[in-house]
Amino acid sequence: MTQPFTGFSQQGLNFLQQVRIENDKEWFEANRGVYDRELLTPFRALVEQLAPAMLAIDPQFETRPAIGKTLSRIHRDTRFSHDKSRYRSRMWLTFKRPSKDWKDAPVYFFELGPDMLRYGLGYYSANKPTMDLFRHTLKHRPQQFLEAAACCRPPFELVGESYKRPLVKEQAAEIATWYNRKSFAVMATDPQVEKLFSAGLAQTLAQSFLQLEPLYHWLMQVEAMKQIDPADL
Repeated sequence: MTQPFTGFSQQGLNFLQQVRIENDKEWFEANRGVYDRELLTPFRALVEQLAPAMLAIDPQFETRPAIGKTLSRIHRDTRFSHDKSRYRSRMWLTFKRPSKDWKDAPVYFFELGPDMLRYGLGYYSANKPTMDLFRHTLKHRPQQFLEAAACCRPPFELVGESYKRPLVKEQAAEIATWYNRKSFAVMATDPQVEKLFSAGLAQTLAQSFLQLEPLYHWLMQVEAMKQIDPADL
């Protein structure tokens, strides 16, 4: 068990701001202690504090406070990217079921950068078959979906690229805004970084993630449908 979560620090945010500018291995290694102490340590404590609430939502969530499990890597994989920056200037945690292709499955997330924090639930990058299954649920159970999606009230907003042309004509607007997404997340974004410095951040995230539980379980129904023969849908 790590120390209780007491908040992040301005020093940690300054590190992320500077790593954006420096992005140099020599500089990073010289300042690794700041990264470990002011970012990695509180992130691990935050994961541990949130774990009981998240396991109550889904007992199959990965909750180990480790890089590659619930915590992001600060080192970037630049092999297939035009951006050759060595380090990221933001960090995040996720709660999701273990999966080889987690980008195509529902994930809770919290992210911070030098000048913002954001958190929510959704897909990192849902593929078309997943979104087609999601649209299938909207088409056949629109009212039930709207009841589940009622949890997505402020400060959360629906984000994600939409098709330029509606996929279904004359569809109710409250369904169409979900139906026409290529992928999506429900996210709260906040520029008030001083909220990061409080131990109360953990409670805020736990309550916010719990608020979105009805949507999470709806999306997990979509995941279950992936195991069904399309002819039986």
